[in-house]
Amino acid sequence: MLRNLMNTTLAAGFAVMATVAYAENYPTPVPLNEGAQAPIDAIAPKNEKFRIAYMPPATEFNYYIAIGEGIKAVAAEAGVEVFMLAPQSGADINGQMGMIQDVLTQDVDAIIFGTHDEFAAAPLIKKAVDSGIAVLMINSDIPNFPTPIHGVVGYSQRSGTHNIADWAIENYGDKPLKVGIIEGQPGYHSTERVGGFLDGIEGNENFEVVVSIDGKWNVEGGNTAGMDILQSHPDLDMVFAANDYMIIGASFAAKALGRSDIVLLGNDGDTSGLEEIAAGNITATVNTSPFLMGKAAMHATVDALNGTYPGGWIETPTSIEDKDGAISVLQEPTKLFPQPSKEY
Repeated sequence: MLRNLMNTTLAAGFAVMATVAYAENYPTPVPLNEGAQAPIDAIAPKNEKFRIAYMPPATEFNYYIAIGEGIKAVAAEAGVEVFMLAPQSGADINGQMGMIQDVLTQDVDAIIFGTHDEFAAAPLIKKAVDSGIAVLMINSDIPNFPTPIHGVVGYSQRSGTHNIADWAIENYGDKPLKVGIIEGQPGYHSTERVGGFLDGIEGNENFEVVVSIDGKWNVEGGNTAGMDILQSHPDLDMVFAANDYMIIGASFAAKALGRSDIVLLGNDGDTSGLEEIAAGNITATVNTSPFLMGKAAMHATVDALNGTYPGGWIETPTSIEDKDGAISVLQEPTKLFPQPSKEY
């Protein structure tokens, strides 16, 4: 595993460092698993002005647009060219694979990518690495992508959701609770995020998970999943979802069913999720600072192209935000994308 993969003390420490300076002065990367690191000295830029493709899983999620804005900000500072290419839907795995294949013909120097299916992406990512393209994965902490890559930039997913489980125990753990879970589509991200929450409540006799279903990562899927689990388990006290979009969808279901009493927990720190928390419609989330993540990823990518990035995993900060915390984050709109809908 990563060196004590997801060390919770590191996660807590980095939360304090969630500043623009953090993205420019990222911590020393943690080595990937043996055999998972592609050699930095094999990177062979083709263009005098670096050309970089940002390839998130989907454009339907503002979260990935926020990461892209951080990437673009650093690209402008560094004088490099960056473009984004992604399918509209996060469920369109084939669409993303076709786009990666197309980018391999476009003389790019680097690819910053995220995917919901690492095994589908691996053969194409291998082609990129073998051709001298710098390849970094974003919004992840995977220590052993199925084929060697140059770097990984993202937060400790299992630690982040373990921390929100700890927060839930501290704030609601004094009485028995029935818990529902809304997973993402099967894959590393869902496994880690759901796994961290389950690890956090394991052994606590007041938390009983009674249902866990797929919410497809989006608001519509979260709404459908939320309606299903709340109707089939009307005694639910708490719902945890693996991202903010799904918990927003679940909050619509809870409102439609008149369930203002239910505790709703998310993960991401998307602007819309933070605003729903500030409005009292969602209880809390793991804030993962996507804009700063994008800045850190772009700095690392430029360093990789210049031969000064050693490879490995760069951990980016997280924090648990309830209503007061969400309002505080929303009061710093320069660190958010999209901008909040109003001034806080």
